Amino acid sequence: MTQHDYADIALFIAGTWIGPEERETQPVINPATAQQIGLIAKATPDDLEASVRSARVAFEGWRQLSPLDRSAILRRFANLLRENEQAIAAAITLDEGKPLAEAIVEVRSSADHIDWHAEEGRRIYGRIIPSRSPAVQQQVLREPVGVCLAITPWNFPLSQAVRKVAAALACGCTMILKGPAEAPSACMAIARYLQEAGLPDGCLNLVWGNAAMISETLVAHPDVRKITFTGSVEVGKSLAELAGRHMKRATMELGGHAPVLIFDDADAEATARVLAGNKLRNAGQVCISPTRFFVQASVHKRFVAALVDAFATVKVGDGLEPDIQMGPVCHARRIAEMERLVDDARAGGAAILAGGTRQGNAGYFFAPTIVDTADDRIALMRDEPFGPIAVVSRFDDMSDAIDRANALPFGLASYVFTNSLERADRAAACLQAGMVSINHFGLALPETPFGGVRDSGYGTEGGSETFDGYLNTKFVSRFAGVCA
Repeated sequence: MTQHDYADIALFIAGTWIGPEERETQPVINPATAQQIGLIAKATPDDLEASVRSARVAFEGWRQLSPLDRSAILRRFANLLRENEQAIAAAITLDEGKPLAEAIVEVRSSADHIDWHAEEGRRIYGRIIPSRSPAVQQQVLREPVGVCLAITPWNFPLSQAVRKVAAALACGCTMILKGPAEAPSACMAIARYLQEAGLPDGCLNLVWGNAAMISETLVAHPDVRKITFTGSVEVGKSLAELAGRHMKRATMELGGHAPVLIFDDADAEATARVLAGNKLRNAGQVCISPTRFFVQASVHKRFVAALVDAFATVKVGDGLEPDIQMGPVCHARRIAEMERLVDDARAGGAAILAGGTRQGNAGYFFAPTIVDTADDRIALMRDEPFGPIAVVSRFDDMSDAIDRANALPFGLASYVFTNSLERADRAAACLQAGMVSINHFGLALPETPFGGVRDSGYGTEGGSETFDGYLNTKFVSRFAGVCA
């Protein structure tokens, strides 16, 4: 695919596409070249009102459709993604930057998530509660909340949106999706292929434009009953405050700064290789990316040497080129932020063992970077880089390592590498995180819960827990008369 194959980005409201030629626009930039490749149509206030109205009207029919029929539509949607994975993935690489191989994995994973939600949505059960009197019947019903608003990020533009859309639709909810302007093609694909799969008009609406205007308008709208957001802590707190002001249910999947505890009984070299691949996936732009590497002192030297070697072999470039292992970061702001963090680390006495600089003179490339420090006060130990930077620090005592891992207000993902069952169990119990993965990267599967604690948010996506945010619980008690 070339940039000339990239389709302009339209609004999708009540089953109708509204293209850039009909609205004010903003550009889509290819991060590998820093060149414009398309235009996005920006929603007006009238468009937002129309999207809510269509979602509200569609909800009355969609909620009455049987779970079996909703499941069938979602299944067809998943299969359409698989059939068109090459085109979808190439567009993601063009606007988000990740290597094509990673984008293909994202499409396939998204289809798996849809299939899982399609089937699990058929198992949303209420229950009967035995009463204290034979004349009383007591039941619990699970009912869809109604119109939902999803605001999704650019780093995994397909999978992050799919999780929200599939969960809401499987429950019988309808949705307005505000996708990421930095990487919009994936949400276009969601709307296009759901329409082709037979989703009734209005069940999904897609809007673009001024983020503050869209959020303030839709969160406050009385017909929008649920907000789900994935993104930064700062924006998430603002949206959570707005949702609370209007008494709206909310799910917040926010940022992290994932610690990794590497003990002296782990294979230092093998662990370094595994961590290098996961650190540099999507150029480090992953909310669960391993970032703060706490390494036991006796294996620190070996681990660091192996990590430097692994970083040195990574091929960086345009994700559409063959054999590329890491693409650009998504936009110029990330370059400036990583330069700030590296400069601060250097000023604080840290050693820059690899990278540390922008790479090339075109696009938004930053070299895979390793920083070694003994000072937890440097900015890198406090601020999530959201880029290809690993910061390494040694430790002696396990208690101290856990305290340092828990020192930040974030609590999304944590990782532990050890061959000791005792250490693994203790770390899993003591790490303050929504997810702990031991000796591998076992997160973000469709059937497992995904979410954080503390400043990393609340609510869960994935696993059976994912439906809780889209369902109201209703208790019905009925007096049936006195038994003969």
